[in-house]
Amino acid sequence: MVGQGSAQPALPWGPVTPPRPPTRGVDSVAAAQARAARHLVGIASIVTDLGQRFTDAGFELALVGGWVRDAMMDRADVDLDLATSARPEQTTAIIEGWADAVWTVGRAFGTIAARRDGRTLEITTYRSDSYDPASRKPEVSYGDSLTADLRRRDFTVNAMAVRIPDPVFVDPFGGLDDLADRVLRTPGPAPESFSDDPLRMMRAARFAAQLGFRVDPAVVEAMTAMAVRIEIVSAERVRDELSRLLLSADPRAGLELMVQTGVAGHVLPELPALRLEIDEHHRHKDVYQHSLMVLEQAMALEARLPEGGPDLVLRLAALLHDIGKPRTRRFDPGGGVSFHHHEVVGARMVRRRLAALRYPKQVVEDVARLTELHLRFHGYAAGEWTDSAVRRYVRDAGPLLPRLHVLTRADSTTRNKRKAAALQQAYDTLERRIEDLAAAEELASIRPDLDGNQIMEILGVPPGPVVGEAYRYLLDLRMESGPLGEQKAREALMTWWDQRQA
Repeated sequence: MVGQGSAQPALPWGPVTPPRPPTRGVDSVAAAQARAARHLVGIASIVTDLGQRFTDAGFELALVGGWVRDAMMDRADVDLDLATSARPEQTTAIIEGWADAVWTVGRAFGTIAARRDGRTLEITTYRSDSYDPASRKPEVSYGDSLTADLRRRDFTVNAMAVRIPDPVFVDPFGGLDDLADRVLRTPGPAPESFSDDPLRMMRAARFAAQLGFRVDPAVVEAMTAMAVRIEIVSAERVRDELSRLLLSADPRAGLELMVQTGVAGHVLPELPALRLEIDEHHRHKDVYQHSLMVLEQAMALEARLPEGGPDLVLRLAALLHDIGKPRTRRFDPGGGVSFHHHEVVGARMVRRRLAALRYPKQVVEDVARLTELHLRFHGYAAGEWTDSAVRRYVRDAGPLLPRLHVLTRADSTTRNKRKAAALQQAYDTLERRIEDLAAAEELASIRPDLDGNQIMEILGVPPGPVVGEAYRYLLDLRMESGPLGEQKAREALMTWWDQRQA
């Protein structure tokens, strides 16, 4: 029976027999196979020819993993993952001349990549990887069994295959059942799987967020017991999984699983630390829940960004914007709680954490800057800013201004409808003022009315610190007063110089 270790013909090459019990979503399973069949038809010209080449050479070949899963979910990628009994050098010999291009950079791990008719194919020799308890890298050993290869995969929904060239569906661990039930289980015991590759714990969280699957209790239990083991995984691999999770459709589900199991405590410890902090407005159970809500609201507003979403920098900033609160919490005499300067402290914490996760420098700086600026608007909401304050807001945000607009709007999570409406109205007003000033003054590129060369010529000084001082003075004057024109800027510069010389 499919889902019980059988190998059945994949539609439309034959019916699935014997029929599945009527208690576990027969219609869903049949629909999943029908969807996969449509995608298989679309790639038949490639995989049939390729499969025949491997068969003629005496080897097995099968479509595996994520492609099979996604095809059944009607979301198959253009690229193909395949597994074979052939060794890497044999695979290379078979596909040379057939593929448009061949890459062997993954040969040490048994993978040969190829390009054919606009599709990328990764063909990997059957493997039975194992991890030393203290190692970040697998010890690769080759196998000769498709079933054994599937058993070493992370989850049953990724442990299905379609043999080619004559399509036969192979599901030794019940992946089709789990796909229909939308549940994540491991092919073997979960502790064994996570011991072999601890990153699979984060992949469980990512798939929960990306696919909307619930996680089997045995998987949750193993993640909880083995959370500390994630520390042997390289920062780069952790970063990539975290980014995929954040860019998914429902990152909250994955983040909550990581916090619940303790995995987040070893990857992003600032996040679970927020659970202990009471929001200063007492609007939420804790700052942790507030941060997750801000993330969801920021995602809903991503259409406002020039390039739309998903946007990693915005989502990181939304999630981390309040991480400085635990370190700045103070209990006021009247019973309130304050978090003074948590945005400044939080920005420093963001830099340290994202740098430790090996995020690109620009991502680190952008997220830290948004964290530092996320409270600036509240001064506007309390009382209308001067044009000078608006100019400084725009200049300080720079190219991050569209993201800051979204983050600031998302950060309003009050349940008081009147207060929420007032905050949104205030920000609407601020955005209109920015647009009006931008049209008149080119705010995005504010510069003093005189450049460095003009300053040196007027003052008769060589390059040096004094030129920087004069430039900053004129920039501050420009921010306060708007465009002056060259003549008034010259007069102001000479007045400043005379006072400085006195």
